[in-house]
Amino acid sequence: MKLCRIGKIGKEKPAVLDNDGKIRDISSHVKDLNPNHLNFNTISKLQSADLSSLPELSSSERIGSCITNPGKFVAIGLNFSDHAAESGLPVPAEPIMFMKATSCINGPNDNIEMVSNSKKLDWEVELGIIIGKEAKHIDKNQSQDHILGYCLVNDVSEREWQIEKMGQWVKGKSHDTYGPIGPYLVTKDDIGDVNNLNMSLDLNGKRMQTGNTSTMIFNVDVIVSYVSKFMSLQPGDIITTGTPPGVGMGMKPQVFLKPGDEMKLSIDNLGEQNSKVVSL
Repeated sequence: MKLCRIGKIGKEKPAVLDNDGKIRDISSHVKDLNPNHLNFNTISKLQSADLSSLPELSSSERIGSCITNPGKFVAIGLNFSDHAAESGLPVPAEPIMFMKATSCINGPNDNIEMVSNSKKLDWEVELGIIIGKEAKHIDKNQSQDHILGYCLVNDVSEREWQIEKMGQWVKGKSHDTYGPIGPYLVTKDDIGDVNNLNMSLDLNGKRMQTGNTSTMIFNVDVIVSYVSKFMSLQPGDIITTGTPPGVGMGMKPQVFLKPGDEMKLSIDNLGEQNSKVVSL
């Protein structure tokens, strides 16, 4: 099942893609795709509903973030060995965790803001995990009981703020618009093998990143279990799982985003993002 949110910013309606590819308004069943409703009970109800009888929404309307108001936006760094290498860093022995502010969440095709003092704005195509049931100190063989689905994430990163400023990575990861998610929350039953999904990112029509989730150092089950050892995870929480090689910071010479640049991101069965960098 592919769930999404359709409409202007702040006025999105929860929706589902039906079997014919039409976007159906599910607001009569679910008020919004937020932590109050992102659970297995909601998915079960929607799966038994007659989606074809629900109002159709226009495919030309804006697509919002596939979920809203999550409690946490957790991220895993350097989870592809070849990305660690291009960053000049050792392969981590255990997952590297950091946070993105939830206020950075953005629609999949919305503009990315570049402020005047930003010098090293970068891109990262990633697989996002959406939690559907509280997870606390769970083993990796229990992780699937807590994963509701997956989504496409662009972990937009300001590298100077992230690396050269004092403090933690969160500063370079959290500006408004630095967290495009969606277009869809795809329930795990609709994914197939999450450990074999192709990933790509194009910048101005040129391929920059090509990868596959099969080359992640720590797979989704390990990640959910690991994070749950340090903080409880609640329905609606997002964990973004790392990026393959091809980021601007790793190039020689380095390449960073500038106003007018356009990005196209894709992961198998999770849809596409198309965003533009604009001056703020």
